[in-house]
Amino acid sequence: MSFSDNPTANHSSEVIENRNQLLEYMVSGCKPKSNWRIGTEHEKFAYHLDNLRPLEYEGENGIKTLLEKLTRFGWHPVSEDGKIIALKMDDGCSITLEPAGQVELSGAAVCDIHETCKEVGTHLQQVKSIASEMGIGFLGLGYQPKWGLDDLPWMPKGRYEIMQRYMPTRGNLGLDMMQATCTVQVNLDFDSEQTMAKMFRIAMALQPIATALFANSPFKNGKPSGYLSYRSHIWTDTDPDRTGILPFVFEDGFGFERYVEYMLDVPMYFVHRSGTYIDATGQSFRDFLAGKLPALPGEKPTISDWEDHLTTAFPEVRLKKYLEMRGGDGGPWNRLCAFSALWVGLLYDDDARLAAWDLIKDFSAEDVATLRLEVPKLALNTKMGKQSVGDIALDMLDIAHAGLVGRKRLDGVGLDETQFLKPLFHIAETGTTSAEDLLFAYNHRWKKSVDPVFREYAY
Repeated sequence: MSFSDNPTANHSSEVIENRNQLLEYMVSGCKPKSNWRIGTEHEKFAYHLDNLRPLEYEGENGIKTLLEKLTRFGWHPVSEDGKIIALKMDDGCSITLEPAGQVELSGAAVCDIHETCKEVGTHLQQVKSIASEMGIGFLGLGYQPKWGLDDLPWMPKGRYEIMQRYMPTRGNLGLDMMQATCTVQVNLDFDSEQTMAKMFRIAMALQPIATALFANSPFKNGKPSGYLSYRSHIWTDTDPDRTGILPFVFEDGFGFERYVEYMLDVPMYFVHRSGTYIDATGQSFRDFLAGKLPALPGEKPTISDWEDHLTTAFPEVRLKKYLEMRGGDGGPWNRLCAFSALWVGLLYDDDARLAAWDLIKDFSAEDVATLRLEVPKLALNTKMGKQSVGDIALDMLDIAHAGLVGRKRLDGVGLDETQFLKPLFHIAETGTTSAEDLLFAYNHRWKKSVDPVFREYAY
């Protein structure tokens, strides 16, 4: 999942003296419904066509060259220690690098899914035009299907060096998460603390259902992994301090203050000063507030430090000044649009949000945590009481469909946003995920090789 820093963010140097400032920061994310926007992010693997190996940073056909060539489309380079590590546009859109060179588009804030799909399509056209010059390709899957961690490069970003050292101390699969996963996520707004809390609980309860619908990572090291979403499984053994289901979201009275308290208890990774990442792994933001951070003794944090710290927690739903839905494997173009359409349909229409609340109101934190563990292996076939996840997915999609109808956002030929849910209805109605399609191909026409996936599932 994404944990890239956003090079387009406007950081504040305001010094934080007390927790009220942290709470005020979170509350400031509330905005009128008329100003709600949609931000879609997706990651993809870049690889050499001749040998299917991932792109290294340097070299004639490496990641650095790819980023440099993309500037012809008006992207502005962002550098760290003299090396280009991201691109940005004036509208807030950015291209960033995940640890092993996975290429991420962090989209601008747009009004509807039509704009989202146009943005994603334009981006893919740009990278594909460069790819044809460089002899490279791009793959939308949730987990690197062929290469082991020893075969994957590292990108020259300071925060990744710190995380690379720290991750193995907290779980067995943290480096897999960093180097070998790709996801799609959508960022959505809210107008009040009450709306945020309701959206958060709905999204947290239904995140495993979305994971099942988007399951698209059945391979590891060139063979079936035993999971339909190996990417999702990885997050169960990455770092218990900052991942998974947040039980307190299901408690009465949940709001901004409770999330601030959670983030104060999430151990730090780093502090960013003058272009350098200072290792603060395992240290406490509470101590930072008191001026007692071992990494910076006597110094207090700024709002910029709080913004950075918020990016270092990776629950299935994450709160900043907006909510991030983080449960989907990377996939083809139409499912990138579908992911945003699903959550916008569920959460942005008032009637749909009430229906979604009614769907999940009896889900306990324990129910969702159990689903969270079982869905990566079984996807739509996972059981929840007398129901299957597939049954819940159909109800979820019906609600999202009604929500998108209610939004009445039409394209140039009069089609509304429900068109983007079609691939999800196909998955739910057939009961067959993309991961299962991949496994069938592997066992039959691919003759137990994953290599054809780089051709058949490339962008």
